[in-house]
Amino acid sequence: MPLFLSALPVLAVIAALLAGARSLHAALAGVVLAVLGIAVAFPLSAQEALGATKIWLPVLIEVLLIVGGGLLLSEVLRAAGAQKALAQWILGQTGNGVGAVLLVVHGVTPFAESLTGFGIGITIGIPLLIHCGLPARKVAVIGLLGLCAVPWGSMGPGTLIAATMAGLPLDDLGLASAYVSVIPFVLTGVVAAWLASAPGERFSAVLQGIFSGLVLTVAVSFFNATVGTAPAGALGALVVIVMFLMRGRFSQRAATSTSSHEPRVALEPVGQRGLLAYAVLLAGVLITGVIVKALKLPAATHMLASPALWLFVAAAFFARGVPSGDSLQRAGRSWSQVAPVTGMFIVLGVLMAVSGMATQLAHALAAGGRWYLFAAPFVGALGGFVTGSNTGANAMFAATQAEIAQALGVSVLPFMAVHNVSAALLLMGSPGKIEMACHLAPAEALAHRAWIQRAVLTTDLAAVTVMALLNVLIL
Repeated sequence: MPLFLSALPVLAVIAALLAGARSLHAALAGVVLAVLGIAVAFPLSAQEALGATKIWLPVLIEVLLIVGGGLLLSEVLRAAGAQKALAQWILGQTGNGVGAVLLVVHGVTPFAESLTGFGIGITIGIPLLIHCGLPARKVAVIGLLGLCAVPWGSMGPGTLIAATMAGLPLDDLGLASAYVSVIPFVLTGVVAAWLASAPGERFSAVLQGIFSGLVLTVAVSFFNATVGTAPAGALGALVVIVMFLMRGRFSQRAATSTSSHEPRVALEPVGQRGLLAYAVLLAGVLITGVIVKALKLPAATHMLASPALWLFVAAAFFARGVPSGDSLQRAGRSWSQVAPVTGMFIVLGVLMAVSGMATQLAHALAAGGRWYLFAAPFVGALGGFVTGSNTGANAMFAATQAEIAQALGVSVLPFMAVHNVSAALLLMGSPGKIEMACHLAPAEALAHRAWIQRAVLTTDLAAVTVMALLNVLIL
């Protein structure tokens, strides 16, 4: 009975989504069943409930503020034409549709996500993709594929949780996770390039996708090994950005060698201001983060370095004050659709984690002995799907996964690296992220919500399957 009750919320969510139910309704069903399971078989004391609330309520509020700030910044940039100007400049610099798409998937989105987290990278990536001439549903899918470097999202708190719970050094787990990430990096590059290319150009496009994924793998691994896990994702993505911009510049020079007087594509003033707004966001997060750590300020000052603050600051900077009423209304409407879904899934993950339901599920799967090596990545991926967060997934399953690895007598570090990457991967297909992507993409994307989710989940599950086979082969 306890096992059935612990699995019921997750099974209900999956069944509801497959049946075409709205994400919010699926999340509510999962939360209700989790509460029922807690009442029947997983009782929580008042002290335990209060302790969990103190820990997770600030996290929940921060996540919802980050989502709101990201949507507002995206809206004020869109309304002013800054996103269009930036997209045109990027397209002008890269000179290639596939190159522009890969720049976003392996460069812009991972860079932004590494500094902000919680899926906010797509609020920067998707608006750029809109101007690549792709159908709305492909824009949403490719935009979500950019969430391929989430173990380093928000400077890596999810990876830190996994390392702490498993008793591993953070940088060791970060480096091992970078090696394993070659699978999702290459696969997302291949799928994005395939979707962005014409039928007769797909072979060369796929090769570009493979190369881009390999470059990101090498760059993130290098920075993990040299400067540490926290900034590795941002620095690795920056290498990819520079690579594609330089390639575009060289291509332009070759194409205009006989006509040297052809003017270069210049970034319009509104685009320059948009770029400055992103710089304010990223510099604010980085600099205040360094100051808070260096001065060892109390935990209450954490918000000073949070994207939850700096996204709103960046929006105000761009708008030269309070954003217009129309922008606030549009962002508010999108937030009212996205935030409840995101919040409900976080609540579901927390309920399952603090009650022991998640542990019950993992131990049941571990009863199959070494066959669990194949199942383990799917457990991590399930956590990412349910919570929409690498941090939430690791909070649910990391400690139990490490315990099971030790019980099976396998090396904990590679086992947890596979878990960490898997736990991050499926969040791009989580209902909250799908909802956000559909609202950021052109309006037609909303009518293709189910197709978008299937496309992303198919890609994710293919990567998780490869990592499951890797687990079996190397452990």
